[in-house]
Amino acid sequence: MNDEKRTGQELYNRAKELIPGGTQLLSKRPEMFLPDRWPSYYTRANGCEVTDLDGNTYKDFSIMGVGACILGYADPDVTEAVVRVVQDGNMSTLNAPEEVELAELLLELHPWAEKVRYARSGGEAMAIAVRLARAASGKDLVLFSGYHGWSDWYLAANISDDAALDGHLLSGLEPAGVPRALKETAIPFPFNDDEAFRALMDRYGDRVGAVVLEPIRNDPPKDSFRALIHETVRRRGIPLVVDEITAGFRLNVGGAHLVVGWQPDIAVFAKGMSNGHPMAAVIGTSATMDLAQSSFISSTYWTDRTGPTAALTTIRKMREIDAPHHLEQIGRMVQEGWVAAGAEHGLSVHAGGMYPLSHFDVDGESPLAIRTAFTQAMLDRGYLANRSLYVSLAHTEELVREYLGACDAVFAELAPYINEGRIGAYLKGKPIHSGFQRLN
Repeated sequence: MNDEKRTGQELYNRAKELIPGGTQLLSKRPEMFLPDRWPSYYTRANGCEVTDLDGNTYKDFSIMGVGACILGYADPDVTEAVVRVVQDGNMSTLNAPEEVELAELLLELHPWAEKVRYARSGGEAMAIAVRLARAASGKDLVLFSGYHGWSDWYLAANISDDAALDGHLLSGLEPAGVPRALKETAIPFPFNDDEAFRALMDRYGDRVGAVVLEPIRNDPPKDSFRALIHETVRRRGIPLVVDEITAGFRLNVGGAHLVVGWQPDIAVFAKGMSNGHPMAAVIGTSATMDLAQSSFISSTYWTDRTGPTAALTTIRKMREIDAPHHLEQIGRMVQEGWVAAGAEHGLSVHAGGMYPLSHFDVDGESPLAIRTAFTQAMLDRGYLANRSLYVSLAHTEELVREYLGACDAVFAELAPYINEGRIGAYLKGKPIHSGFQRLN
């Protein structure tokens, strides 16, 4: 092992020689934030502060562990509970009792559901959900809307149309290694587009074995869209799968589908349910979930003890402090602050997304360069920041006011470059990636 201390960029350059893609998660690639200048690696994270390899501490006003840490990094209550079960033994021949306790809690939060199975990541859990839905319907074709992970069932959409996932995942993504035999087993439809969904059902209706969607995108489902899908799946006996991996536990303690009115057969959770510790859950009706007995779904590390323990502690704490209320209030404050700060300096800033998952864009030439310039200027001011903010409990009103003050100063600095169409001159490196790009 090389014990020589390296900066984040030096270590990342080495990682690209050893790890295909440089990181395990596309969303954490430095090229998605600030090429050649992003700190890349951390030594410590607490609250909403992150310390890099060189000892620089930043306030994280970006994606907070890609949305995993609703309570903030290293929440003391979750950490204490996890450390306790680690010390008592995280794995054994016997099962963790917390599995049953968590199942009871999840079913209490979702009275429509009757059974629960676990995994440790969102992609795994979605693969389980689609397997169960296909088993229940006896049909292969999945109609889906939104982002649902890396599995073959999902990427198969790009076999027949290499642009199929452009509006759902990332442009330029090739389904390399996905069996060609899966062609036309997964077909996307736009969220809130009644006619598009109706047209797919007219064409493929007899083959559809599952409808998969996120409960909410930037906007909630239209009444007509929700009613159309409910009527269609019920009439045809098609399981409806709601992917709560991103939205879950942010609009309420539980599933966003309860807030916006979806009535699924299966719902899938991960990310924020366990505050940074690996955990995922699939819940559903007995008619769908019991098929896990006849379709082999099993994995050793789905039985570890830290995942359920972290989830139990996280969910109980979110209930106790009403975390969703805080997320909404802070998100609203940030979105309004972005727009006001931009207007103050003659910039047209558009904010959107549900408040706990806020984002903004600035009108002007070279939008990717504008986003890069914002991140560059905020990093110089001690912030990990980009166009998105995944709000956490650690983002207090006081910290948000400081952050918005920094945004105001950055917009003032960038305004002449943006308005004169020369934002590229501000950058100290290359602009960010816009989609799926190889690292050569």
